[in-house]
Amino acid sequence: MLNNIRIKQTTDEIILSINVQANNTKIVEELQEKLPKLKDFYKNSNVPIRVTGKLFTESERKVIQKMIIAEIDVDVKFDEASDLLGLHAIKKTFEVETEISETKYIYNSVRSGTKEEYVGSLVICGDVNSGAEIVAGGNICVLGTLRGVAHAGAGGNTKAIITANVIESTQIRISNLVKEVTEKEERCPIFGIKANSIELL
Repeated sequence: MLNNIRIKQTTDEIILSINVQANNTKIVEELQEKLPKLKDFYKNSNVPIRVTGKLFTESERKVIQKMIIAEIDVDVKFDEASDLLGLHAIKKTFEVETEISETKYIYNSVRSGTKEEYVGSLVICGDVNSGAEIVAGGNICVLGTLRGVAHAGAGGNTKAIITANVIESTQIRISNLVKEVTEKEERCPIFGIKANSIELL
């Protein structure tokens, strides 16, 4: 059934709401089916299209944007990570294997008061200082010491993990769960979700 993309209309835009659990093959197939029908609407309108709901990598965005523009000459925008990532944005959880994911590398420590966000996995080549926040749709790996807040699987993915050389943070988050860290964790601990709670793997 073609039910991974819901189309909504407002006075200012057309919204394509993508099911967070849908794989890209299904999304592309459904777009191929629905875009010609949506094109009929644009005979009398030129409002932009906004894609929301699912976190996409940059390469995935380009494919979807190219498909839409090829069918309909219209501005296409995607909700940014800051709009979609975070506990407040998680409507439901899902499982996607994260052994292979698009990864962003931060080649320095993350300072206090700084927030780093990415739809894929994040690797921090340094420390994450107290007062800093890192948010990833995939995994989080800190080569130094994690003292700030880390939120992996921030789109709802319960398969995501958090690891660091040393964890001194008071709180870590994976998907829609939160764990208070009461003791310093050394020697590259790996945290993931087991039995609906965040535990050492």
